[in-house]
Amino acid sequence: MEQIDQIFVHLKHGVVAFLPEGLQPLVSILISVTAIVLVFPLLFALTTVLERKGLGRIQNRPGPNRVGLPRLPTLFPWLPKLRLAGFGQFAADGIKSLTKEDIVPREADRVVHFLAPFVLLVPVLLAFSVLPVGRNMAALDLRETGLLFFFAAGAATELSVFMAGWSSHNKYSLLGAMRAIAQMISYEIPLILSSLTVVMMAGSLSLVTIVERQSGVNFGFLHGWHVFTPWGFAGFWLFLIAACAEANRTPFDLPEAESELVAGYFTEYSGFKFALFFLGEYLGLFAISGLGITLFLGGWLSPFTFLNWMPSWFWFFFKLFLMIAFFIWLRGTLPRLRLDQLMNFAWKFLLPMTLINLVVAALWHFTNSWNPALRWLLGAILLTFSYWILGRGFEAKFRPRTYRYAS
Repeated sequence: MEQIDQIFVHLKHGVVAFLPEGLQPLVSILISVTAIVLVFPLLFALTTVLERKGLGRIQNRPGPNRVGLPRLPTLFPWLPKLRLAGFGQFAADGIKSLTKEDIVPREADRVVHFLAPFVLLVPVLLAFSVLPVGRNMAALDLRETGLLFFFAAGAATELSVFMAGWSSHNKYSLLGAMRAIAQMISYEIPLILSSLTVVMMAGSLSLVTIVERQSGVNFGFLHGWHVFTPWGFAGFWLFLIAACAEANRTPFDLPEAESELVAGYFTEYSGFKFALFFLGEYLGLFAISGLGITLFLGGWLSPFTFLNWMPSWFWFFFKLFLMIAFFIWLRGTLPRLRLDQLMNFAWKFLLPMTLINLVVAALWHFTNSWNPALRWLLGAILLTFSYWILGRGFEAKFRPRTYRYAS
């Protein structure tokens, strides 16, 4: 099974070995970049169909089930029409986006308007380069600054959102951009602080090292994922909530609130540029989900030691699929928050909880010699009490209704 686990690594090394020594580093980089550019956009295409099908089932309708491969009797008379259970929908959407007219407002800043979707897309693709999707399968293993590089690349998305809103010369777009930037900055702080607990416990900013730190075995069969600790369990859910807001997913999708802002900061985008924004948002969701998998869910590691025979890259993408399914389920289940509720939740609940979780992680570290059950109990009490205290401020307060009748 080692050969299957490392098949892509061996293929890359085999191709590079046939080339002159001077070209080997360049070709190695090109192969890694090509893999990222092909795999994750293909995953985006499949996710769009799966999301529509999933939301359709939640809403008691079939979802896309018709579009497949068209029959071309002139070129291929022997080829029948294939519906593919609707999985040709993403190809139809892509062709439509490529052929639609690119409309730019007359008063828009055309250069900035053109660059905005690319400024969103490129940093997201850069973030994938430090994510280890399997054993020895990180395109860029930054041993000292991997996590820092991920957040630095992701921070450029705020710039692209502002570029799109400001360059459109549309007040609705600008208002949507300001709302999006406020949301991103507010939730980026808890996102980073929830990741900081892992850095404290792993003692490294390298994502590969963080995965290796979780390879220990508990109870003889369970890998030591960080989520199996009180600080890791709380940190994972805090990270997941902040990631949901960072990726503009329900219930935090206010930047694109169709009922309020006519699609937010990309109101004035159409055709292929709009498709690039759509692609960038989904790739950002995949990247932040992959980071959560790496930090808390063991990365490429299996949950149980007796499943170690399965390829490491299978476990990473299986966990990524589960995360995507979770976000789809949230979109079909929860209503959208109001802006004041969203901001209050970030600053009055999520941020204090991440700071308290840092304290719990420190206590877990300094009580290493204690009984594991006692350490768990101490961490659970601190987190539960903090959750109860902070959550009381968000309890719904209903006043008794008074009815007035016309006399």
